Amino acid sequence: MPSLKDLKNRIESVKSTRKITKAMQMVAAAKLRRAQDAAESARPYAEQFNAVMAGLAASVGDSESAPKLLRGTGSDQVQLLVVMTAERGLCGGFNANIAKLARAKADELRAKGKTVKILTVGKKGRDALKREYGDLFIGHIDLSEVKRIGYANAQDIAKDILTRFDEEEFDVATIFYAKFQNVVTQIPTAQQIIPASFEDVEAETGGAVYDYEPGEERILADLLPRGVATQIFSALLENGASEQGARMSAMDNATRNAGEMIDKLTIQFNRSRQAVITNELIEIISGAEAL
Repeated sequence: MPSLKDLKNRIESVKSTRKITKAMQMVAAAKLRRAQDAAESARPYAEQFNAVMAGLAASVGDSESAPKLLRGTGSDQVQLLVVMTAERGLCGGFNANIAKLARAKADELRAKGKTVKILTVGKKGRDALKREYGDLFIGHIDLSEVKRIGYANAQDIAKDILTRFDEEEFDVATIFYAKFQNVVTQIPTAQQIIPASFEDVEAETGGAVYDYEPGEERILADLLPRGVATQIFSALLENGASEQGARMSAMDNATRNAGEMIDKLTIQFNRSRQAVITNELIEIISGAEAL
């Protein structure tokens, strides 16, 4: 049975931990509002941009004149998985869920005989996958020194991916990130970015027919690289909001768990102290009766 001193030291230790988790929760809550606003503000632009791109892609089709980023290489043998996670932990299952989705995709592709390559963005994704898939890594992008994610960061990542595509290092590229829904819900998402894939937007355009100048192929050739950067930027913003939401929720749970542990330890301390006092009284009374 632990001594009174041990119990007291442990209570003080848990109290210090509770102060830290509470402070981290408040910091995450402050950062969450800014990150959530950024992610939600970027969604309308990304959706409209994709709608325009989808209309152009539907006009061009799979013709030989279509840009390579749209029609692809004609093969899907080599797959690039871009795993985007956080640089730090202490955010519940946020990083683990993204890594789990990427791991499942990698296993599925390898079972089909495909060649898999992995590019990580964020230290936690690299740490989660390097033991099992370290031989598949082709690069890592470190954002630990970036205080606030901007479009320039997305452009750098897109430039790296596009350069590898131009050098025919892969055929299909898919990004993995967590889409922010609310504080307690972040949805791990896989999105193909190369070749460009668009949903049917006929409902949004009302089935209208547009004429483009100087031509769909030339416009797509210019917009498709920007589309890759836009999708990556949107994913980074969604990840940022999801990370802070997950960290806020995790630290809130940790704070409440610490409070419950303090209550239990306090009860145990009081009972132990009462037992010590009772024993001392018994010794005093026994000594007095002996005299």
